[in-house]
Amino acid sequence: MTTTIELPLWLFVLMVLFAMVTFASHFLFPSVRWFFRRRLERAVKRLNKRLTRPIEPFKLARRYDMIQRIIYDPEVTQAIVTHAHENRVPENVAFQQARRYAREIVPSFSAFTYFSFGARVSRWLATALYDVRTGLNNDQQIQSVDPNATVVFVMNHRSNMDYVLVTYLAARASALSYAVGEWARVWPLSRLIKSMGAYFIRRKSRGQLYRKVLARYVQMATEGGVTQAIFPEGGLSVNGKLMPLKMGLLSYVVDGFDPDKRDVVFVPVAINYDRVLEDRVLIAADKRGDRRFGVSMRVVMLEILRLLWQWITRRYRKFGTAAVVFGPPVSLAALGAERDLNDLATTLGDRIRDVMPVPFVPLLARIFLQEGTPITEADLIHRAKHGMPKDLGTRPPIEAGAFCDRVKGALDDMERRGMLDKQGNVWAIVPAEHDLFRFYANSIEDLYPVTNPSIDAASAKS
Repeated sequence: MTTTIELPLWLFVLMVLFAMVTFASHFLFPSVRWFFRRRLERAVKRLNKRLTRPIEPFKLARRYDMIQRIIYDPEVTQAIVTHAHENRVPENVAFQQARRYAREIVPSFSAFTYFSFGARVSRWLATALYDVRTGLNNDQQIQSVDPNATVVFVMNHRSNMDYVLVTYLAARASALSYAVGEWARVWPLSRLIKSMGAYFIRRKSRGQLYRKVLARYVQMATEGGVTQAIFPEGGLSVNGKLMPLKMGLLSYVVDGFDPDKRDVVFVPVAINYDRVLEDRVLIAADKRGDRRFGVSMRVVMLEILRLLWQWITRRYRKFGTAAVVFGPPVSLAALGAERDLNDLATTLGDRIRDVMPVPFVPLLARIFLQEGTPITEADLIHRAKHGMPKDLGTRPPIEAGAFCDRVKGALDDMERRGMLDKQGNVWAIVPAEHDLFRFYANSIEDLYPVTNPSIDAASAKS
């Protein structure tokens, strides 16, 4: 027992390291995790006092626990068995496939990341790029919803800035859980997005096992009261129009609805811009007939550097108005037992159209397409004043005497972008930019009861 044993130095160091790791994993790490967990719970408790819709426990559950809950769900288990039988693979292989899907979908929400980083960055970026305007009844629309109901924001998708805008505007109400496409599945963006509570979806996946795993996650989140935000158009609008709403995520929410539990309330959200950052990329994709939004990182970085230089030299100007308006909510419980998914999608689409904001650039774009010839500035101001939709849409709030300034500002922005040519007091479309005018005019065209034939004629001439 007292015999001296010689050990190589490397082996002694390795044994000490193993001992330290064992001590830490059994005694130190659990205590540290418990300490930070308690601090997080206290922070969330304080945060929930100022939120209109507090963060539900489901959203704060550990990601590992949520993955386990999904893959052992009876409906997912049955889907695993069916997948194994149909594809002639062992059930344990199908089980691992379901686990991979769950790991891909389930987020790892961090309240600290969302409110201390995400919400602040969203506010800074949104207000730095745009003059952000909201509907006068936005707060009332949210406050009218049953506090115990699950809120699902249903939005049109004009730009990737939509995520930023709505995150900023909804930060006072709750933490949103977004459905995000494949574009965000790149490191380190994917880690950040998951910590913000977003979940990834494969928009083109047709596998029944994947769809069941995704459906059960969405349904569990809805049952758990998680405030969600979805873009049911299925992607960015490549022509500026509001596309028909797809049934995917909507069907998961409706199919999992239990009238004996909490209600589900859909809040339509209409978003519109004076300038969509990706407008030329979207128009090019529309012309090709695909959805490949090929943007060079070099071009993006050069544009960022150009904007920074403008800011440093005090020549920076915002990109005009970005407007977000909430429409009247739709309660699933109020629809009764005879809920029709197609009718729900139609109703939500109509309510988004009915409150669509009318920024000045889309309004002027429509006027220029209607006229088809150069227009004087005075005539443009007159046409803009009387060209606002009378029954639908959300007019921009205009201070007394500011209407002319807003029109002139929009005209100057369009000239700086090379969309308009000014000769004296007359403005004319730059012929090469006709597609850009059509893109912006399309965003408000549904607000007018009858499509003006002169617009179609001008479009045909191009």
